[in-house]
Amino acid sequence: MKEELRRNVQQRLAAGATLFPGILGYGRTVIPAVTNALLARHDFILLGLRGQAKTRLLRALVDYLDDAIPVLAGSEINDDPVRPVSTWGHKLIAEAGDDAPIEWLPREARYHEKLATPDVSIADLLGDIDPIKAATRKLTYADPEVIHFGLVARSNRGIFAINELPDLAPRIQVGLLNLLEERDLQIRGFTVRMPLDLLMVFSANPEDYTNRGSIITPLKDRISSQIMTHYPPDVATSRKITDQEAWTRRDGEVTIPDDFRRLIEEIAFVARGSELVDQTSGVSARMPISALEILHSNLERRALTTGDRPLYPRLCDLPMLLPALTGKLEMVYEGEQQGVEVVTRQIIGEAVKRVFEDRFPAVGRELGSGGEDDTGPYAAIVQWFAAGNSVELSDEQPFAEYEAELARVPGLMELAGERGESPQARALAAEMVLEGLHQHVKLARQDLDSRVTYQEMVKFQLLRPRREPRQTDFN
Repeated sequence: MKEELRRNVQQRLAAGATLFPGILGYGRTVIPAVTNALLARHDFILLGLRGQAKTRLLRALVDYLDDAIPVLAGSEINDDPVRPVSTWGHKLIAEAGDDAPIEWLPREARYHEKLATPDVSIADLLGDIDPIKAATRKLTYADPEVIHFGLVARSNRGIFAINELPDLAPRIQVGLLNLLEERDLQIRGFTVRMPLDLLMVFSANPEDYTNRGSIITPLKDRISSQIMTHYPPDVATSRKITDQEAWTRRDGEVTIPDDFRRLIEEIAFVARGSELVDQTSGVSARMPISALEILHSNLERRALTTGDRPLYPRLCDLPMLLPALTGKLEMVYEGEQQGVEVVTRQIIGEAVKRVFEDRFPAVGRELGSGGEDDTGPYAAIVQWFAAGNSVELSDEQPFAEYEAELARVPGLMELAGERGESPQARALAAEMVLEGLHQHVKLARQDLDSRVTYQEMVKFQLLRPRREPRQTDFN
């Protein structure tokens, strides 16, 4: 079995073929490590945080199996017609010889997977005595043929994967020790010595070592290779993964500009660096995937209610992505005190700030202040807000109303016009300027449902309602 995998890996390497199609960001790290493990005929474990394609990588191992293999027809454990390992298989060969019936087992049927949960038993994995089989065949409980084989034995001549290994109870993990080293099955009173031919692979999250369980030391010692997975190293790779995985086929022409696509990926990268987010839990690569799908849905909803075409995003669409973001962030204590939605909005704001700083002129101490010494491109904008004006934007506004609201700000559309070829692109750039000034504490922003209001910072501080002090303020 492992020699078969090794041979097929060698052939693909020699042909220069892609080793794991669809697995992105691991080309110089995880994939070479997995390839080396297969060439070394190792059982291995993938160790990494949530959303790092561990299960997908394990399932991709099926591609390295032969198209089909012959097995004895009716065998519970895929007995090789030439070298059977079960008592039933030996009897069949002894009775039928070369006339023993065979069937062909496709590669897809040679991969078995089990999610480790606390209720998994030894019988599930290894097997147990089957009283019905004993009664039907009139066998005693001392006969090896009364054994009902578990998932591991039924994976003979294939690949068996256990996901979230630490969730497996320690006493069940002990049952795997002989399997990994001596390939023995120990079922109740039986010591079934059969040379099972299989590759055993595992996945685990380091968080599980402390929160839900641990991998017992003897079992870790018997797993030949431990391979660390990781998140995409850069925004470009993350974007390729999101584009590959997200479902974005919607009615109507949807245009998501590059800066907005980058913004969605930056949200995940900001979260992975936030001190308020529990980094031992991780920020799944599924987060930008879900966010992009929700964004498309929000554009679709707006188009259906307003009739706007083409479908184009706005920054005020971002609050509608919260359902796709908040559930994928685990907070540390300080983050929980602030609230997951508040922290998520801060993360979104920091992501917008990064994109803004790459696209627009810098906002310094004087630039954007609106004072007499301000000679920068934002002077007229800040001064207009300082005069008591405000702008209210919503993801539900028809585009004409949304554009007209932005056009009220002197100099805003002219500044944005340099960075947008279409009216929708210029409006998005204009909104980016307002949000960028807010992130640099030049303008105030107030959110109410799906409406966003930009106004003068000082006025906002004066008008903001005061709350009564709470006991926690003095602790």
